[in-house]
Amino acid sequence: MMTDTLAKSPYLDEFGNWTFSGSYDPDDVVFLLKPSSIEPTDIAEKESLIQSGERHYSEMLSVETVPDERYLKLYETALAANAARLRHDVEQLARAIQSRPQTSRSCVILSLARAGTPIGILLKNALTRLGVETFHYSISIIRGRGIDDNALDYVASRHGTRNAVFVDGWTGKGAIRGELDASLATSTFKPFLAVVADPAGRADLASTFDDYVIPSGLLNGIVSGLVSRSILNDDLVGPNDFHACVSMPEHAASDVSRDFIETVERAGDWSSAYVPWTADLADQVRLEADEMIRSIADECGVRDLNRIKPGIAEATRAILRRVPDRIYVQRRDDPDVAHICLLADKAGVPVIERNMRTYRAITIIKDLGGDQQ
Repeated sequence: MMTDTLAKSPYLDEFGNWTFSGSYDPDDVVFLLKPSSIEPTDIAEKESLIQSGERHYSEMLSVETVPDERYLKLYETALAANAARLRHDVEQLARAIQSRPQTSRSCVILSLARAGTPIGILLKNALTRLGVETFHYSISIIRGRGIDDNALDYVASRHGTRNAVFVDGWTGKGAIRGELDASLATSTFKPFLAVVADPAGRADLASTFDDYVIPSGLLNGIVSGLVSRSILNDDLVGPNDFHACVSMPEHAASDVSRDFIETVERAGDWSSAYVPWTADLADQVRLEADEMIRSIADECGVRDLNRIKPGIAEATRAILRRVPDRIYVQRRDDPDVAHICLLADKAGVPVIERNMRTYRAITIIKDLGGDQQ
């Protein structure tokens, strides 16, 4: 049952179907999110409120700005370098999904908003080419708050739960993996998580363990359908609402959401020697990733592991959205971390070379509100 707010929304069609797709082609994805408006919170104030425990991060948003020309050039370089690999990895993921009995003929992709959304679109296209009838919804999951049950109810009422696959771009520490497991503990949805890159060894299915640059991970809303990350607070989200988001049409001139999809789809062949992802090897990688996080925490005196953001994409997002204290990279001259070094240099944040297993970059969030246990 939808609230009056949703029932009167322009995104609800005459048949009761939700139609919000951001700036994407409506055939590519439906965001099961409620477009709303919220007063932005300054980044430093937000960080202090989060760390002090006064507010949950999902209750607030800071203003998203369009990156400068130099940073966008690094995005374009990363896209040119890795589009073919990403297409290859997504197609490999699609073949693995097709090989499962539950998803051999039809599949419902539930991409985790918003980083999972571009990957979900690419995966939908790849599965369709394989002859698998595929539906794609992007839904909210929030660390410490769980998954959007109303979105799941919407999907279940239309497709059932047997052929659903949860999709994200990558794993960091595995926090979302844990949230997915906890949220679905009593659900008929199975917490089957598929990602492209699994440096944390936490996915049920992945293409690689390699922590490489997935180009969409370098940008925020302008590569994700001009949609913000999801919001969950009582002012915007009623008991029967989808989690909220903010639409950003003011950035339409800089939007590369469709271009990203088209560029990856046009990419040529890719081949290189790398360690293939297997479920058995994932156990070993997970242990190595956990040990790496513990080592960094001890070295930096960090008690709240939420302040550690491992992996290229998570390290990048932490610089863009949070207040970083320092950044570790395996090598400063690694092309895949060039954008991280640029952001760090602009913000005056030290970049430290360090030998790191599984991860090529880790950002440490500055302690502004008292390190919480």
